[in-house]
Amino acid sequence: MEIIGVRDFSFKYPNSKRYALDKIDLSINTSDFLLICGPSGCGKTTFVRNLKKEIAPYGDTSGTIYFRGRAINTLSPRESASGIGYVLQDPDNQLVTDTVWHELAFGLENLDIPSHIIRRRIAETANFFGIDDWFDKKVLSLSGGQKQMLNLAGVMVMQPGLLVLDEPTAQLDPIAAKEFLTMLKRINHEIGTTVIVTEHRLEDILPLADKVLYIEDGKAGFYGRTSDFISNISNRADHAFIHALPGASRIALALGEKNDIPVTVRDGRKWLKDHISKNKIIPKKIPAHQVSPGETVLSATDIWFRYSPEDDFVLKGLSCDIRSGMITSIVGGNGSGKTTTLGILAGIFKPSRGKVRSKKARISLLTQNPKTMFLHETVADDLREAALMYDPKTSEDRIIEVCQKLEITPLLGSHPYDLSGGEQQKAAIAKLLLLEPDVLLLDEPTKGLDIHAKEELADILRKCCVSGRAVAIVTHDVEFSARFSDVCAMIFNGEVICSDDAKSFFEGNTFYTTSANRVSRGLLPAAVTCEDVIGVLT
Repeated sequence: MEIIGVRDFSFKYPNSKRYALDKIDLSINTSDFLLICGPSGCGKTTFVRNLKKEIAPYGDTSGTIYFRGRAINTLSPRESASGIGYVLQDPDNQLVTDTVWHELAFGLENLDIPSHIIRRRIAETANFFGIDDWFDKKVLSLSGGQKQMLNLAGVMVMQPGLLVLDEPTAQLDPIAAKEFLTMLKRINHEIGTTVIVTEHRLEDILPLADKVLYIEDGKAGFYGRTSDFISNISNRADHAFIHALPGASRIALALGEKNDIPVTVRDGRKWLKDHISKNKIIPKKIPAHQVSPGETVLSATDIWFRYSPEDDFVLKGLSCDIRSGMITSIVGGNGSGKTTTLGILAGIFKPSRGKVRSKKARISLLTQNPKTMFLHETVADDLREAALMYDPKTSEDRIIEVCQKLEITPLLGSHPYDLSGGEQQKAAIAKLLLLEPDVLLLDEPTKGLDIHAKEELADILRKCCVSGRAVAIVTHDVEFSARFSDVCAMIFNGEVICSDDAKSFFEGNTFYTTSANRVSRGLLPAAVTCEDVIGVLT
């Protein structure tokens, strides 16, 4: 039975010449688990926001979207709130109360549900989501993973038939992200709720999805079963999205598999073992990655920090070095202190104890929320301001050069808030690059970026390092970190507990590691990336 019907739907933002969505026509059935993917700025977020009339973007529309046979824009507020649940990308943007129990009750109270039913629903929801242990806690004391789980529970307590999520794991550490996606699978399988989710990182979610909608340039490039999507992508060797497939799939495709393409790590390990045995392959030795330490240009020594005298310390004796000519990745769980560390290094926060030393004058910070970087009505005006701050005599050519590198030239006339999350991220990075910093500090720079944009970003960061600059990134994207970082440091319990060259770091981990390492562990020593695995077997 159809729950969502999209009939010849098109959407265009104000003052835009191109359609963000162009003649989308499809039917989503009850209990489907639909993954929506595609390049940054293709229209994914625009599509899912149009499924919820309260947050639908302003612009020109044609065609109709139906929910259970009724046009979505004709639903009453109560019907929309109780029938269609929506979870945002940023956990903090959806929380509205001060305690966990009140957050669960908030939606039900606004629907005027009787109090005895509210108590019953809250109790069963808290048990289902495993949040009864932190039921009485303050929302501000929760980790990012707990906050996002609470957002999901706060939506599901209203028993919606449709659950829509826009990149819900983008700001979660790898372990919290897996827990969250496991819960989505349970909601779909055990309750029968229809799930629609947008994602760039397909590693963990593609195996869960029944169907895939691939959007490209606002059009439905593919809509159908997950297995057919993988076949469709793999049959086109030049398809840009092939590199976004799970590691097991990419390895098998690169090694010649045409039919039985694995998706999960488990299936990938079985396929790889059989492939090595069947073809009597003697793997080549993986060359060691040589890291030449640069000069320490920014360092923190024995840093202790808390946000107020009443709070616990977030950082407890943290020490780290940022070196020129190197990309340093900082990883760790949600709430471990990664973002706080960047704030300390950037001089935004003053430590209670400890020292921060810098040999360079210009330090630029990309915050976790790129929207905070924009002050003007157009992207061009924001970039022009940044360029003039560095050099009052700067030319437009310099702005165009940076925009071409990041492929955002068509966005110059747009309002920054009309951009997709990935486009905002790239525009914010362009603004920082125009400041010509000596040290570039980036908080979750790959959030919202497709695989092509990530590789473009990596190329830019590498060129920054070649020119003698230092780059430090806080990230949950272990695949990006493993491929492009020189050094990786992990923060736990308020301090850097280890720092090593990236290859050695990920090779020795079980949870904070890449899919290629999981697939090849015990079969190919020292393989960390898909390129490592493919390289030693061909």
